[in-house]
Amino acid sequence: MLTLVTGTTGQVGRRFVPRLLAQTRPGRVRVLLRDASRADRFAGLGADVVLGDLRDDDVLGKAVAGVDAVVNIAASFRGVPDEEAWAVNRDAAVTLGRAATAAGVRRFVQVSTGVVYGTGRGRPMTEDDEIRPGGEMWGAYAESKAAAERELLALEGGMEVRVGRLPFVYGEGDPHLADSLRWAANWASAQRLQMAHHVDVAQGLLRLLYAPAVNGPLHNIADDAPVTAVELHQLNGVEVPAGMYTRTDPDPWFGIMSTRKIRRDLGFRPVYPTVWSARDAGAL
Repeated sequence: MLTLVTGTTGQVGRRFVPRLLAQTRPGRVRVLLRDASRADRFAGLGADVVLGDLRDDDVLGKAVAGVDAVVNIAASFRGVPDEEAWAVNRDAAVTLGRAATAAGVRRFVQVSTGVVYGTGRGRPMTEDDEIRPGGEMWGAYAESKAAAERELLALEGGMEVRVGRLPFVYGEGDPHLADSLRWAANWASAQRLQMAHHVDVAQGLLRLLYAPAVNGPLHNIADDAPVTAVELHQLNGVEVPAGMYTRTDPDPWFGIMSTRKIRRDLGFRPVYPTVWSARDAGAL
Protein backbone atom coordinates (compact mmCIF):
# COMPACT_ATOMS: atom_id res chain seq x y z
CA MET A 1 0.00 0.00 0.00
CA LEU A 2 1.37 3.41 -1.01
CA THR A 3 0.49 6.07 1.58
CA LEU A 4 0.72 9.85 1.16
CA VAL A 5 1.31 11.87 4.33
CA THR A 6 0.88 15.64 4.59
CA GLY A 7 1.98 17.93 7.40
CA THR A 8 5.20 15.97 7.76
CA THR A 9 7.30 18.80 9.21
CA GLY A 10 4.91 19.65 12.06
CA GLN A 11 5.19 18.29 15.57
CA VAL A 12 2.92 15.30 14.85
CA GLY A 13 3.97 14.59 11.28
CA ARG A 14 7.73 14.56 11.84
CA ARG A 15 7.27 11.90 14.53
CA PHE A 16 4.60 9.89 12.73
CA VAL A 17 6.39 9.42 9.40
CA PRO A 18 9.41 7.48 10.78
CA ARG A 19 7.02 5.13 12.60
CA LEU A 20 5.01 4.61 9.43
CA LEU A 21 8.18 3.98 7.43
CA ALA A 22 9.29 1.39 9.99
CA GLN A 23 6.20 -0.66 9.14
CA THR A 24 6.46 -0.48 5.35
CA ARG A 25 8.76 -1.44 2.52
CA PRO A 26 10.98 1.28 0.99
CA GLY A 27 9.11 3.46 -1.47
CA ARG A 28 5.67 2.80 0.05
CA VAL A 29 5.43 6.15 1.86
CA ARG A 30 5.16 9.46 0.03
CA VAL A 31 5.46 12.81 1.81
CA LEU A 32 4.41 16.25 0.62
CA LEU A 33 6.87 19.00 1.59
CA ARG A 34 6.97 22.72 0.97
CA ASP A 35 10.56 23.13 2.20
CA ALA A 36 13.08 21.54 -0.15
CA SER A 37 15.79 21.80 2.50
CA ARG A 38 14.01 19.11 4.51
CA ALA A 39 13.63 16.66 1.65
CA ASP A 40 16.93 14.84 2.24
CA ARG A 41 15.92 13.83 5.76
CA PHE A 42 12.75 12.10 4.60
CA ALA A 43 14.35 10.64 1.50
CA GLY A 44 17.09 9.23 3.70
CA LEU A 45 14.46 7.47 5.77
CA GLY A 46 13.07 5.82 2.64
CA ALA A 47 10.18 8.14 1.75
CA ASP A 48 9.26 9.31 -1.75
CA VAL A 49 9.23 13.13 -1.62
CA VAL A 50 6.93 15.46 -3.54
CA LEU A 51 7.78 19.16 -3.23
CA GLY A 52 5.06 21.78 -3.27
CA ASP A 53 2.10 23.31 -1.47
CA LEU A 54 -1.02 21.46 -0.39
CA ARG A 55 -3.03 24.28 -1.96
CA ASP A 56 -1.49 23.85 -5.42
CA ASP A 57 -3.72 21.73 -7.67
CA ASP A 58 -0.86 20.60 -9.92
CA VAL A 59 1.17 19.50 -6.92
CA LEU A 60 -1.83 17.65 -5.49
CA GLY A 61 -2.29 15.71 -8.71
CA LYS A 62 1.30 14.52 -8.57
CA ALA A 63 1.09 13.77 -4.84
CA VAL A 64 -2.00 11.52 -5.05
CA ALA A 65 -1.08 9.71 -8.29
CA GLY A 66 -0.99 5.97 -7.64
CA VAL A 67 -1.69 6.40 -3.93
CA ASP A 68 -3.78 3.87 -1.99
CA ALA A 69 -4.21 5.87 1.24
CA VAL A 70 -3.76 9.40 2.57
CA VAL A 71 -2.99 10.56 6.11
CA ASN A 72 -3.72 14.29 6.27
CA ILE A 73 -1.88 15.77 9.25
CA ALA A 74 -1.39 19.27 7.79
CA ALA A 75 -2.96 21.99 9.95
CA SER A 76 -2.69 25.63 10.94
CA PHE A 77 -2.92 25.86 14.69
CA ARG A 78 -3.06 28.53 17.40
CA GLY A 79 -1.95 32.07 16.68
CA VAL A 80 -2.53 32.12 12.92
CA PRO A 81 -5.00 34.49 11.23
CA ASP A 82 -8.48 33.04 10.86
CA GLU A 83 -8.16 33.20 7.07
CA GLU A 84 -5.13 30.91 7.16
CA ALA A 85 -6.85 28.48 9.52
CA TRP A 86 -9.80 28.15 7.15
CA ALA A 87 -7.56 27.94 4.08
CA VAL A 88 -5.41 25.11 5.45
CA ASN A 89 -7.66 23.25 7.87
CA ARG A 90 -10.79 23.16 5.75
CA ASP A 91 -10.20 24.29 2.17
CA ALA A 92 -6.90 22.49 1.55
CA ALA A 93 -8.10 19.35 3.35
CA VAL A 94 -11.27 19.16 1.28
CA THR A 95 -9.39 19.88 -1.95
CA LEU A 96 -6.98 17.08 -1.06
CA GLY A 97 -9.93 14.80 -0.36
CA ARG A 98 -11.48 15.54 -3.73
CA ALA A 99 -8.17 14.99 -5.51
CA ALA A 100 -7.72 11.71 -3.66
CA THR A 101 -11.21 10.56 -4.61
CA ALA A 102 -10.60 11.41 -8.26
CA ALA A 103 -7.30 9.50 -8.18
CA GLY A 104 -8.95 6.35 -6.82
CA VAL A 105 -7.50 6.52 -3.30
CA ARG A 106 -9.22 3.92 -1.14
CA ARG A 107 -8.72 5.33 2.37
CA PHE A 108 -8.32 8.84 3.77
CA VAL A 109 -7.32 9.37 7.41
CA GLN A 110 -8.08 12.91 8.53
CA VAL A 111 -6.27 14.10 11.65
CA SER A 112 -8.65 16.27 13.62
CA THR A 113 -8.97 17.54 17.17
CA GLY A 114 -10.99 16.96 20.31
CA VAL A 115 -11.67 20.68 20.63
CA VAL A 116 -14.39 20.28 17.99
CA TYR A 117 -16.59 18.95 20.82
CA GLY A 118 -16.61 22.32 22.53
CA THR A 119 -18.37 22.60 25.87
CA GLY A 120 -18.49 19.60 28.17
CA ARG A 121 -21.35 17.17 28.66
CA GLY A 122 -20.81 16.28 32.30
CA ARG A 123 -18.85 13.17 31.24
CA PRO A 124 -16.09 12.20 28.80
CA MET A 125 -17.13 13.09 25.28
CA THR A 126 -17.82 10.29 22.83
CA GLU A 127 -17.82 10.09 19.05
CA ASP A 128 -21.64 10.15 19.11
CA ASP A 129 -21.73 13.63 20.66
CA GLU A 130 -22.58 16.58 18.48
CA ILE A 131 -19.78 19.04 17.83
CA ARG A 132 -19.92 22.54 19.30
CA PRO A 133 -16.67 24.20 18.23
CA GLY A 134 -15.77 27.61 19.52
CA GLY A 135 -13.81 29.52 22.14
CA GLU A 136 -11.49 32.52 22.08
CA MET A 137 -8.39 30.45 22.81
CA TRP A 138 -8.63 28.55 19.54
CA GLY A 139 -9.67 31.21 17.04
CA ALA A 140 -10.98 29.54 13.88
CA TYR A 141 -9.02 26.33 14.50
CA ALA A 142 -11.84 24.25 16.00
CA GLU A 143 -14.51 25.46 13.59
CA SER A 144 -12.31 24.95 10.53
CA LYS A 145 -11.38 21.41 11.61
CA ALA A 146 -15.02 20.59 12.30
CA ALA A 147 -15.99 21.89 8.85
CA ALA A 148 -13.26 19.77 7.24
CA GLU A 149 -14.62 16.67 8.96
CA ARG A 150 -18.15 17.35 7.71
CA GLU A 151 -17.13 18.06 4.13
CA LEU A 152 -14.72 15.15 3.85
CA LEU A 153 -17.30 12.72 5.23
CA ALA A 154 -19.80 14.05 2.67
CA LEU A 155 -17.56 13.39 -0.33
CA GLU A 156 -19.12 11.13 -2.92
CA GLY A 157 -17.21 8.20 -4.37
CA GLY A 158 -15.63 5.00 -3.18
CA MET A 159 -13.06 6.48 -0.79
CA GLU A 160 -13.43 5.66 2.90
CA VAL A 161 -12.79 8.59 5.27
CA ARG A 162 -11.63 7.91 8.84
CA VAL A 163 -11.16 10.70 11.39
CA GLY A 164 -8.80 10.63 14.37
CA ARG A 165 -9.54 13.31 16.97
CA LEU A 166 -6.43 14.20 18.97
CA PRO A 167 -6.07 15.82 22.39
CA PHE A 168 -3.10 17.91 23.56
CA VAL A 169 -0.05 16.12 22.14
CA TYR A 170 3.34 15.98 23.87
CA GLY A 171 6.59 14.03 24.19
CA GLU A 172 9.96 13.42 22.53
CA GLY A 173 11.07 17.02 22.88
CA ASP A 174 7.81 18.56 21.64
CA PRO A 175 7.57 22.07 23.19
CA HIS A 176 3.81 21.72 23.72
CA LEU A 177 4.23 20.62 27.33
CA ALA A 178 6.08 23.81 28.22
CA ASP A 179 3.66 25.84 26.11
CA SER A 180 0.75 24.52 28.18
CA LEU A 181 1.68 26.91 31.00
CA ARG A 182 0.65 29.85 28.82
CA TRP A 183 -2.93 28.84 29.59
CA ALA A 184 -2.68 26.60 32.64
CA ALA A 185 -1.21 29.44 34.71
CA ASN A 186 -4.68 31.04 34.63
CA TRP A 187 -6.67 27.87 35.31
CA ALA A 188 -8.22 26.51 38.47
CA SER A 189 -5.99 24.04 40.27
CA ALA A 190 -8.10 21.00 39.34
CA GLN A 191 -8.81 22.07 35.75
CA ARG A 192 -7.70 19.21 33.50
CA LEU A 193 -6.03 18.75 30.13
CA GLN A 194 -6.54 15.61 28.04
CA MET A 195 -3.24 14.44 26.56
CA ALA A 196 -1.57 11.82 24.39
CA HIS A 197 2.10 11.05 23.82
CA HIS A 198 3.38 11.11 20.25
CA VAL A 199 4.01 7.37 20.31
CA ASP A 200 0.32 6.80 21.11
CA VAL A 201 -0.89 9.32 18.55
CA ALA A 202 1.11 7.39 15.96
CA GLN A 203 -0.29 4.12 17.28
CA GLY A 204 -3.86 5.37 16.93
CA LEU A 205 -3.33 6.75 13.44
CA LEU A 206 -1.63 3.55 12.28
CA ARG A 207 -4.57 1.53 13.56
CA LEU A 208 -6.96 3.78 11.64
CA LEU A 209 -4.80 3.51 8.54
CA TYR A 210 -4.44 -0.26 8.51
CA ALA A 211 -7.60 -1.66 10.14
CA PRO A 212 -9.61 -3.58 7.51
CA ALA A 213 -12.86 -2.18 8.88
CA VAL A 214 -13.97 0.34 11.50
CA ASN A 215 -17.20 0.90 13.40
CA GLY A 216 -17.99 4.38 12.09
CA PRO A 217 -15.52 7.00 10.86
CA LEU A 218 -14.84 8.95 14.09
CA HIS A 219 -12.30 7.90 16.72
CA ASN A 220 -10.90 9.67 19.78
CA ILE A 221 -7.20 9.08 20.45
CA ALA A 222 -5.96 9.90 23.97
CA ASP A 223 -4.28 8.53 27.08
CA ASP A 224 -6.00 7.35 30.24
CA ALA A 225 -5.45 10.18 32.71
CA PRO A 226 -5.96 13.89 31.99
CA VAL A 227 -3.64 16.06 34.09
CA THR A 228 -4.50 19.04 36.25
CA ALA A 229 -3.13 22.57 36.06
CA VAL A 230 -1.12 21.88 39.21
CA GLU A 231 0.40 18.77 37.63
CA LEU A 232 1.33 20.72 34.50
CA HIS A 233 3.33 23.12 36.64
CA GLN A 234 4.97 20.24 38.48
CA LEU A 235 5.89 18.49 35.24
CA ASN A 236 7.51 21.68 33.99
CA GLY A 237 9.33 22.27 37.29
CA VAL A 238 7.53 25.57 37.82
CA GLU A 239 6.02 26.89 41.04
CA VAL A 240 2.23 26.82 41.19
CA PRO A 241 0.93 30.43 40.83
CA ALA A 242 -0.48 32.14 43.87
CA GLY A 243 -4.27 32.09 43.88
CA MET A 244 -4.64 29.01 41.66
CA TYR A 245 -6.24 27.01 44.45
CA THR A 246 -8.99 29.62 44.91
CA ARG A 247 -10.18 29.54 41.29
CA THR A 248 -13.18 27.58 40.07
CA ASP A 249 -13.15 25.32 37.02
CA PRO A 250 -15.99 26.59 34.78
CA ASP A 251 -16.43 23.25 32.96
CA PRO A 252 -14.73 20.20 34.55
CA TRP A 253 -15.40 18.02 31.49
CA PHE A 254 -14.24 20.44 28.79
CA GLY A 255 -11.88 18.66 26.39
CA ILE A 256 -12.10 15.30 28.15
CA MET A 257 -12.64 12.47 25.65
CA SER A 258 -13.63 8.85 25.99
CA THR A 259 -11.33 6.31 24.31
CA ARG A 260 -13.68 3.38 24.83
CA LYS A 261 -14.46 3.05 21.12
CA ILE A 262 -10.89 2.89 19.79
CA ARG A 263 -9.89 0.58 22.63
CA ARG A 264 -12.82 -1.75 22.02
CA ASP A 265 -12.85 -1.76 18.23
CA LEU A 266 -9.19 -1.32 17.27
CA GLY A 267 -7.31 -2.67 20.29
CA PHE A 268 -5.73 0.68 21.17
CA ARG A 269 -3.84 0.69 24.48
CA PRO A 270 -1.60 3.64 25.34
CA VAL A 271 2.09 2.87 25.65
CA TYR A 272 2.12 5.81 28.05
CA PRO A 273 -1.22 5.73 29.89
CA THR A 274 -0.26 8.90 31.78
CA VAL A 275 2.20 11.72 31.29
CA TRP A 276 3.82 10.61 34.52
CA SER A 277 4.65 7.21 33.03
CA ALA A 278 6.19 8.99 30.04
CA ARG A 279 8.24 11.16 32.39
CA ASP A 280 9.47 8.14 34.33
CA ALA A 281 10.47 6.50 31.04
CA GLY A 282 12.43 9.58 29.95
CA ALA A 283 10.08 10.13 27.00
CA LEU A 284 9.13 13.75 27.58
